[in-house]
This record gives sequence, structure tokens and C-alpha cells, in this order.
Amino acid sequence: MKRTHFLRGLALLATGLFVMAASAQSKLDKQVLMTIGGQPVTVKEFSDVYSKNNLSSDAIDKKSVDDYLDLFVNFRMKVMEAHEMGLDTTAKFKRELDGYRKQLAKPYFTNDEVSEELVEEAYQRKLKDIRASHILIRCDKHALPVDTLKAYNKAMDIRKKAMKGEDFGRLAVLYSEDPSARDIAATETTPGRPGNKGDLGFFTVFDMVYPFETGAYNTKEGEISMPVRSDFGYHLIKVNSVTDALGSIDAAHIFLKLAPNASESEVAEAKAKADNIYKELKEEDGKNWKEAVRKYSEDRATSHQGGQLSTFTVNRIVPEFIEAVKQLQPNEISQPIRTNYGFHIIKLIDKTGVDTFEKEKRGLTERVEKDMRSRKTEEVVLQQIKDEYGFKQNDKHLLAFMSTIDSSLLNASYELSPDADKDAVLFTIGKQGFSVDDFAQYIVAKQKRQQYVTPQTYVYQLYESFQKEKVMDYADQHLEERYPEFKTLIREYNDGILLFDLMEKQVWNKAVEDTVGLKAFHARHVNDYQWKDRAEACLITVNKLESLPKVRQYLNEGVPFDSLRSVLDRDSVRFVNIHSGKYQHGDNRFVDEVEWKPGLRKEIPSSVDNAITIVNIISILPAGPKTLQEAKGLVTSDYQLELEEQWMKDLHKKYPVKINEKVLEKVRKRYQ
Repeated sequence: MKRTHFLRGLALLATGLFVMAASAQSKLDKQVLMTIGGQPVTVKEFSDVYSKNNLSSDAIDKKSVDDYLDLFVNFRMKVMEAHEMGLDTTAKFKRELDGYRKQLAKPYFTNDEVSEELVEEAYQRKLKDIRASHILIRCDKHALPVDTLKAYNKAMDIRKKAMKGEDFGRLAVLYSEDPSARDIAATETTPGRPGNKGDLGFFTVFDMVYPFETGAYNTKEGEISMPVRSDFGYHLIKVNSVTDALGSIDAAHIFLKLAPNASESEVAEAKAKADNIYKELKEEDGKNWKEAVRKYSEDRATSHQGGQLSTFTVNRIVPEFIEAVKQLQPNEISQPIRTNYGFHIIKLIDKTGVDTFEKEKRGLTERVEKDMRSRKTEEVVLQQIKDEYGFKQNDKHLLAFMSTIDSSLLNASYELSPDADKDAVLFTIGKQGFSVDDFAQYIVAKQKRQQYVTPQTYVYQLYESFQKEKVMDYADQHLEERYPEFKTLIREYNDGILLFDLMEKQVWNKAVEDTVGLKAFHARHVNDYQWKDRAEACLITVNKLESLPKVRQYLNEGVPFDSLRSVLDRDSVRFVNIHSGKYQHGDNRFVDEVEWKPGLRKEIPSSVDNAITIVNIISILPAGPKTLQEAKGLVTSDYQLELEEQWMKDLHKKYPVKINEKVLEKVRKRYQ
């Protein structure tokens, strides 16, 4: 924490070091203002820092040029010393600076406008719950164009059937490659399960993969979408309903279980029982809900807690349950409903709905950043980088290389073919080209065994990743060159980390570890660390008045203050707080209210509740010096200042400063 605060607030110097001025350099800016240890410092180097920290409207402590010059010189000396000691070459320094750099670079690889649009879009979608069905035609996301077209045409053929009036659920059973659409027969070890005929139930934003979600929200209620491409393949989406969002739901239920293969008579019997329970509840106006749950519900996990389920959202429970909840108001009870599991009587406890955009925005932003829709931002940024740096792909070389790929790639045993032109450039970004050999090395490093894809599909997938990685790396390597303000920021953090490490080594840790020097410093300056008159007191706060007689009794009997706690506990006297200490005037308002007289006891009632504080003055301690232990924090801090002052004298000898007074006078006039 100390390091973080230090880097964020390096007094007047760490925020804004070496900021580039907006105007062109003048002749004065190019002149040498001073040398430090033989190294020249131009007027511009000093002026940029001074202007940033002293001329801005929000500057906290504006300083004269001469005062600031001293701060600047001391800072530069410390940074020079850090370099001299090799602190910038340690693995720890490089690792820390690299960590900060990655964080500082993030804004340059995002598109705020796209991000804001995605958050707004997510909020608008969160306002609605959708119930939809789908038919899936599988197609690998890296499939070749011929296979992609085949899957698309198949989806279109099915859509034509649906548009002519064929039942969507029946089509899902016949054609969908999502296995949940069809019934699953029971086995010796697992029960059977009826298919959903493509019905996905209810969902809202973030519940489905982004392309599917977009397809659903862009399709009107009752209509069927065109084929929607996701990583799984093509989907035909039929939107069954669009309703106002329920948000988070708290509900309870009485559950009567039915086996998946229950006979008609068993279903009728369960329904009759559910109807009778519902009738009983309605006659009693729901007053005996918990008793009915205890008597009738077959959900063992909830029957002991009034049937209450864990808080859920629309995508976490079967759609029939949600359909019933949508019709209820808080504390209202539904008629029995049938699901694949049995019969339910539902009692709605509460539903939150959706809050305002302002209150939802932060959570939505975090979800967008983690969700696959963030790829949209990445794609925009990637294209911007390509445009900025003049990305060019050599399709001829790429196709020639791709023709050399064989099935060894799928076995993770690929090696560059002798027939491939390893020096052929596949693409260039800026002035850097990436060859067949570069890509081949990438393939060898990244290849993994594959199933269900062709070598060509897999190699294009790897090429896409390779190209993106190299383009982004190129942009990252040229951030300082392209964005002067980023270069400035990295320089600030570079110097800030060095300065922190140097101060820690030369001053802060030294003062803590040098116990002999600390004792000697305290002995020399003991008069600076003095106690005023103090009262040694015991404060007993009684928070419940019924405990007060016992406390008084024990005090009157002379029970020692350090034994009072255990005596009270033994006698089960509760709600009593005991604090002892030594107090100067101003340290404690209760001690300040009484006369400082040994043996004095006074009860002070609280002005806000029924508590009473009993102040007991034990002794009076006259003014006198603080021991090193009593003043250690202050002594250590002051000793650090002394060490730093002596160290700075040594640095001034090591790095002599020569100031050009004529140039300095011109700088003074600039800021008058």
C-alpha cells in the first residue's frame, strides 16, 4: 500500500514529470539551465515539470522557480544515484515496471465509444426477458467456406419449412443438432428425459452466447430469425415471448414429484392432490402455507424452510415455473402447474425487476468486459491498429503456404515442409514483416491434437491468432513512439519505482534497522518528545442499566480493575466494556470531564442512549520525557529526515550542480 501511494503522489514531481509542452520549443527551451553531475538539463526539461505542477489551476502547493529548482535537483540526483547503484537492472524493478506498463497500456487497446454502446445495449436487453426456441445446425467457427455454406443452406431449408407453417418444435426434433431437442431414453443407470423440442426457456442478457443473444433480441415476438452464426454453428431462433424483466426472484413452492414415465392415472392422482392442497390454502387465505409445505411438499431440501428456494433468475429454472411467477404478485399463490418434474404450487415472495441505468452501469460494464462481446471492441481496435500502421497481407504467399499443410498438423507433429518458401512474407505491419518461417515456428509452439476439423480449418485458426498477436505486439512496442503522453507516463513510473526503492534502501529501512543510531538520535533530541501531565484512568462503560448495580458492588468491594472483567464474566454480567490507559488533556472526553484526583470515581450518563461510563482516576503522572518505545513512530520519522538530509549532502558532493544564472533569470521572468 505504501508503495502504491508513493508512486501515485511523488510530492510535486512524480505526477507530470517531463510532460511534453503543447507549443513548439523556443530558443530558451533548448538552452542548458544547469548540469547535475556533468549531465546537462535543458530549460524545457525543467519548465515542463514546473509548468505541470505549478501553473495548473488545481496545483495544491504552488512554488517559486527557485524553490522548485531545489526540489527538481534533489529528485534528479536521487534518480541518477538509483541508476548508479544499478537498481534499474534488477529483475524486481523490471517485473514491477512491466506490470505497471501493462496496466497503463490498456486504455490504448480499447475503444470507449464501442464499450459504452455495448453497456447501453446490455442495459436495454436486461429490461426484457425472452422465451425462445432454436434449431441448431452445427458448423465449426473455423470451417472452410464450402462447409459453412453447406450448413447455412441446410438452416435456410429448415426455415422455409417453418415459414410455410410446419411446427417449429417438430422440426427441432427432426433436424436440430442440439441433442436436448429430442427425448432421451432411460437406461439401467439413468432415468429417461423428455426432449424440449428446441425450447430454451427464458433468458435475458448474458445468459446466452452474444451472437445468439443478439439474434434473439433482434427478432420480434412470434417470428423466426434468419440463420444466426455462433461458435457452435447456425441457429434458427423462434421468439415465443418478450416480457418485462423479473430480475432476481424469491419464491417458495409445494412440490409433488412425478417420475418421467408416470402413467396417466399417476398424473391424474398427483394433480387431484395438488388441486386439493391449493383449495385448502385458498380457503385459509394462505395463512397456513408453512404448515402445508411441511405436510405435503416432497422437496426435502426446502420443506423445512417454508418451501423457499434459493434466489434465482429466469434462466435458472424451468419455463413453466417462470410463466406462473410472471402472473403473481408478492405473497400471492399460484394454481398447481405441471413441469417435467411434477406439480408445483408456487408462492411469490419478491421480484426485483431492473434498476436505473446509473445504478446498473458499473455491474454491466464489468460483465461486458468479461463477456465474449468484448471481442467487438477488440476487433475495432485491431482494425484501427492495422489502418494506423499500414497493415498489408500477401494473399498469394499465404495461399501458397496453406497448400503445404497436411494432416500432421492435426496430430500436433507439424514441421515446415521443404516445399514451403520460408522467407516469403505473409504480412507486414509498419516496417516489420512476418514470414512463413515465423508462422511455422508459431504453429510448432502452439499446435495441439485436433478432432472434427480439417487441417486447413485448424491452420487458418492458428493464423488468425498469430496475426492478431503480432499486430497487437507491434502496436504495444511502439506506444511510446506514437503517443508521447504514454512515454511520459512510463518515465514517471520508471523514476517513481527507482526513487521508492532507493529511499527504502537508503533512508526508510536504514532508520528502522539502525537501532543504535535510533537510540542515539532519541538521546540527542529527548526534549522534543515530552509528555504533558497525564491521568492514569480506568473507563467502565455499562451499556445495559440492569448490569450497573453489580458493577457498583464490585467497585465498592475493591475488586482490582485488572480483575474486574473476569469477575463480571463469572457472574454472567454482560454488556460492560472496560478500558484502562494514560490520558493527556484532549485524549478522552470522559477523562476531561472529571477532576484529576487519585481515587476519584464519577458516573457520566450518555447523552444519546442509556449507557453510563464510570471514570476512575488511578494516579496522576507528571509531565516528562517519552521513552524511545513510547515515541518510536515520531522518533523514527524524524531520524529518517536526518538521514535523508545527510545523504542529500553526500549526493550534492557526488553530483555537483552548476547553474547558468543568466538562463535561470530568463526562466524566472517567464513565470513572473
